[in-house]
Amino acid sequence: MNHYYQNDQPNPAPNQPQEGGKGKDGILDKIQQLGTTNVPKMEESNIHVLTIVGQIEGHMQLPPQNKTTKYEHVIPQLVAAEQNKKIEGLLVILNTVGGDVEAGLALAEMISSLSKPTVTLVLGGGHSIGVPIAVAADYSFIAETATMTIHPVRLTGLVIGVPQTFEYLDKMQDRVISFVTRNSEISEEKFKDLMLSKGNLTRDIGTNVIGEDAVRYGMINEVGGIGMAIKKLNELIDDAKPQTEGDVVQ
Repeated sequence: MNHYYQNDQPNPAPNQPQEGGKGKDGILDKIQQLGTTNVPKMEESNIHVLTIVGQIEGHMQLPPQNKTTKYEHVIPQLVAAEQNKKIEGLLVILNTVGGDVEAGLALAEMISSLSKPTVTLVLGGGHSIGVPIAVAADYSFIAETATMTIHPVRLTGLVIGVPQTFEYLDKMQDRVISFVTRNSEISEEKFKDLMLSKGNLTRDIGTNVIGEDAVRYGMINEVGGIGMAIKKLNELIDDAKPQTEGDVVQ
């Protein structure tokens, strides 16, 4: 116990409430968890923000030191956003190295099938299976310095070297290619060229695509940041609303 606080600043009565977390304990909690003593408060918003960061975790649990996004945590958020009438749009912010292919595709399919307007924003990186998630929305942005690594699907760990294994990988890779080309403007031939390119990555085949190049190839709609992403999402929300105001009925 800190005797300095005990002697010079008496503790409040046991039943006395702390006002809005302004007490010593409230400030310490904010510093420990958020690194700041003052957090901007946002009024109830009609936009749900979903962050996909670190490594996308699938059926296998990753080590605790890994920064992960667990797909079983994200799926209920997407279902709730679809059902909640107060939520009118979804903003997905990505900074991911990729991860489990099936889990990433599941999230991408759910985002693309939402009935509400969606916008994605790639900050830092949207690598590997993060690419399908980035293109799954109605409109996509990428930061000017952000990158997207496109490479073939591979397995980690012990692999049985039989033709069926390679056929399985090939079919899974076709699913990724089909989803990306169906939800963006890039052609299948160009996406495969980027995926199988040699010499761009030091110890692997594939391509590291930077912000403006991702737009030029047709994967991402526009280079921009958080302000542009929210502005575009609000425009999509307004367009989705029924235009009944101001109409004259005769």
